Amino acid sequence: MQLLSRSTFTPLMIGTSLLLAACGGGGSSGGDDVDTGSTAPQWVEGQFANYSSLANQCTASLTQKLWLRSWSNDTYLWYDEIIDRDPAPYSVAEYFDLLKTEELSDTGSLKDNFHFSMSTEEWDLLNGSGASVGYGMTLSLRQASTGVSRQVTVAYNEPDTPASDAGVSRGAIIVSVDGVDVATANDSDSIDTLNAGLFPSDSGKQTEFVVRDLNADTDRSVTLTAGTVVSSPVQNTKTITTDSGKVGYLLFNSHIATAEKGLYDAMTTLSNAQVDDLVMDIRYNGGGLLAIASQLAYMVAGDAATNNRVFERTSFNDKYPTIDPVTGQTLTPMPFYSETLGFNTSLLRSGVSLPALNLNRVFVLTTPGTCSASEALMNALRGIDIEVIQLGDTTCGKPYGFYPTDNCDTTYFTIQFKGVNDKGFGEYSDGFVPSTNPTVDSEVPGCMLDDDLTHALGDSDETLLSAALYYRDNNSCPATATAIARAPAKNTFIDPGFMLQDTRNQNVLLNNRILTPQAMEQ
Repeated sequence: MQLLSRSTFTPLMIGTSLLLAACGGGGSSGGDDVDTGSTAPQWVEGQFANYSSLANQCTASLTQKLWLRSWSNDTYLWYDEIIDRDPAPYSVAEYFDLLKTEELSDTGSLKDNFHFSMSTEEWDLLNGSGASVGYGMTLSLRQASTGVSRQVTVAYNEPDTPASDAGVSRGAIIVSVDGVDVATANDSDSIDTLNAGLFPSDSGKQTEFVVRDLNADTDRSVTLTAGTVVSSPVQNTKTITTDSGKVGYLLFNSHIATAEKGLYDAMTTLSNAQVDDLVMDIRYNGGGLLAIASQLAYMVAGDAATNNRVFERTSFNDKYPTIDPVTGQTLTPMPFYSETLGFNTSLLRSGVSLPALNLNRVFVLTTPGTCSASEALMNALRGIDIEVIQLGDTTCGKPYGFYPTDNCDTTYFTIQFKGVNDKGFGEYSDGFVPSTNPTVDSEVPGCMLDDDLTHALGDSDETLLSAALYYRDNNSCPATATAIARAPAKNTFIDPGFMLQDTRNQNVLLNNRILTPQAMEQ
């Protein structure tokens, strides 16, 4: 889905603005500054103009590319690994795609998998209210049975949306889109049809889907009309009564601004219910605002565990050992926020004390769609010795963040900082891995399990939630859990942020155009 995921942002400090990214920005660039004077700026290898002098000159594509180049050279975490190419042969979008490291991590994976851009209009809607054009369904793409190239299944839907109104719910398989078979489509025209239908860009677009609902024996046809869908980032808060106490459960899908009120309400409900344990379902949470993650961590752990402790320490590239290059402020650790920050004052004002469960452990349900701020949440809790028990699959691996930055109506996301917890740990670029016998810090006590699309989220019989309840009673994994040695099934979640693309080596490639609809942050 996107799982518009997307990432996290900057360590938000009280009093700063949400995006902290005014058009263009300032900052001095590394290398030799170029005095652009009254002449049009030009590319000179190894020389970088101050990017503030190039900002918002939108009629000249070369100037836009030079702004991207200088901005990246100044703030990108691995700026010295960017190849300084002449921008002339490339479009603005193509050139931005090249302004990142091509180096590999120690395990042989690409070091930077979180480099993307989107229209500023789209980003503002998504970040501020979770609004995007679509049908309100998040999709899971996975390899299916032998002979079938792909299977797209509904992972969940938003309430009161075209998908939910038509009964297209979790577990429904998308068989075809406007007559194109999802499983076997492999030519460019067919892929284009799938993309256009699954990820509409315009409200009012009608698409005919053939779906097979969960446990159904036959397919049915349904026509969905795309509209502006507003995400409900916090859903399905409930208390599960067991013989050994009360277990709180909540589904948390995105660290966007409106999540502050949703989490406040959910944790107040669970606090009033006096739950003994908590299961946080963040399997589809691709990230967002780091400050939201800090608030949630506080609400889990409470005052005693978080007092004078650090949620996350951030660091930028070696040009800025003590200063945030975007805000110009001295680097200070992000605390565990114990009050509301007023991300959306129409929903919840700032300065309100947050509820707290005061737990010493928490169960988290994860998939590869669990990313960024969600991983920072796990890492921060472990940093103050709150026991985190992980049920599900390996997370995405993004201990990095960025400030969404606008120039000429496009918002760019490039990795600018990395974070560590109170103990100084932050090396989980290959993800957090559930393990029955953890041996390294990126392995978390828990059980390796595939996402169960055959049960509703929050159903006690759903595999991940069931495993959490079993682990709680037995301090061990159920028999259905697999050994850590197996290659995790990297299900990919798609939605407006991830696009299907035709490739020579695969029928389908997922390319996150936004990463954790939210990109951001982590």
